[in-house]
Amino acid sequence: MSTKVSDYVLERLRDWGVEHVFAYAGDGINGLLAAWGRADNKPRFVQARHEEMAAFEAVGYAKFSGRIGVCAATSGPGAIHLLNGLYDAKLDHVPVVAIVGQTNRSAMGGSYQQEVDLLSLYKDVASEFCEMVMVPEQLPNVLDRALRIAQAQRTVTAVIIPADVQELDYTPPQHAFKMVPSSLGIAQYAPIPAESEISRAAEVLNAGEKVAILIGQGARGARAEVEQVADVLGAGVAKALLGKDAFPDDLPYVTGAIGLLGTRPSYELMRDCDTLLVIGSSFPYTQFLPELDQARAVQIDIDPHMVGLRYPFEVNLVGDARETLRRLIPQLRRKSDSKWRQKIEKDTARWWEVMQRRAAVSADPINPEYVVHALDRLLPDDVILAADSGSAANWYARHLRIRGRMRGSLSGTLATMGPGVPYVIGAKFAHPERPAIAIVGDGAMQMNGMAEMITATRYWQEWDNPQLIVAVLNNQDLNQVTWEMRAMSGAPQFLPSQSLPDVPYADFARSIGLDGLRVEKPDEVESGWRRALDARRPFVLEFRTDPAVPPIPPHATLDQIEAAAAAVIKGDSDRLDVMKQGIKAKAQEVLPGGKQGPDKP
Repeated sequence: MSTKVSDYVLERLRDWGVEHVFAYAGDGINGLLAAWGRADNKPRFVQARHEEMAAFEAVGYAKFSGRIGVCAATSGPGAIHLLNGLYDAKLDHVPVVAIVGQTNRSAMGGSYQQEVDLLSLYKDVASEFCEMVMVPEQLPNVLDRALRIAQAQRTVTAVIIPADVQELDYTPPQHAFKMVPSSLGIAQYAPIPAESEISRAAEVLNAGEKVAILIGQGARGARAEVEQVADVLGAGVAKALLGKDAFPDDLPYVTGAIGLLGTRPSYELMRDCDTLLVIGSSFPYTQFLPELDQARAVQIDIDPHMVGLRYPFEVNLVGDARETLRRLIPQLRRKSDSKWRQKIEKDTARWWEVMQRRAAVSADPINPEYVVHALDRLLPDDVILAADSGSAANWYARHLRIRGRMRGSLSGTLATMGPGVPYVIGAKFAHPERPAIAIVGDGAMQMNGMAEMITATRYWQEWDNPQLIVAVLNNQDLNQVTWEMRAMSGAPQFLPSQSLPDVPYADFARSIGLDGLRVEKPDEVESGWRRALDARRPFVLEFRTDPAVPPIPPHATLDQIEAAAAAVIKGDSDRLDVMKQGIKAKAQEVLPGGKQGPDKP
């Protein structure tokens, strides 16, 4: 039997070590589907419930494995559906390759059914490489470049294959004019800056007295080096949200997340420092960095296109974070004055006391901060965490402390709703031996999480460790937007857009063969988490939480506070509870002392 183009596509993916393709069927990829049948389903076709979810699962797989995520979809609507997940990958610098079908070559330009100009559609999301295969000889070059560029540049690439091309006999490129042969693999490399630039950076850092470090996901492979730099410079370390798992939170000088979802000690670290070192982050919110004339600053980033952004850096070092820091450390001088570090550690310890007290504030029926705070000390050492966009991301950012081998992520730059559940499903294919937990709002769960639990039902018995928990914060409100309306627009809650139906999420999980529990009382929160963590199949843990608990940052501006108050005065539907919960939450920041351990509300 001859090898068809579709057979060769799967063969080449196997040669690259691709083990999973997250996908959904359609006639635009019928040739590939038939090839999967002939290839004994290798690489594994993982069937999502929707192409967008397939893309998100590829992103989750790539984020938590460090390998290339691959997704596939049919022509027209299938290719369109992939886009949101692909943009999530592009903006968070995650390597994902999309393989999409197209109508037959003979129908192109004829306004044929499901004909979409995919090259134009994908030219932004796959701007680094997007090609259509028109003849068999284009393979393997197109596939190789798509995989190599995605990995090397941590981005999205796309390969478009018309349906009739998939059915052609494969013929390799020849040793001939206008033929382009290819080869497998990508070399590992770690670029480093010039020695003179490293010396300039050391001079700036040595001159400072109050050094702040901001790290992002680009520092993930440099944990030991960041710790050594922070020790020598007496610095505090704040983290962009995508870098939450790049450095442990149980070190006393780690101030936690920065920005809108950040902590007060991170805000004060940036407010009071005189020197800033940014490692592997393109954190976009300039207002949370030092004043533009306040601090001398150094940036380290592997991407030359991403240096010099966000702040007037004095020295920009283009290189791998670990190798650059290894060369920088011998030139740094240990700070003799420890007052700055002591202040950072005191502020951070105080913050965690505030978080304990805020979690202990009573609410109706359950304080969502308590839900996540109670999980913190129960987390398995090797857990993989995902948070969905919305108020759930606030509690993930502020209440969960990364330690040991824990991993965690969310849609950082695109901040799209819906990736929480597919992220952890993708993670389970990357690490079937590790537990995974997604913290999602009821809006995201209704949008697509419930359907994707069907995917978990289909595959969970194949995972070495079946632990997959989806925690739903059910407050019947699109809560983050509601609070943004109050704080940023001074507008009261608009119920037609914000209110959500009360869905029995735990019952739904049980109806499809999983397990689930609805928690409606504060004193059932911790036992609910323990039951879910002990379950031997995927578990939906539904918490009835209070929408009036404010996710507004602890360093909210006066304008934001006044706007939120104005919204309440204008007749917010939840105005009395909003005022009560806001006062109680804010009071925890000014109360002296504080009990140790998470109190129950």
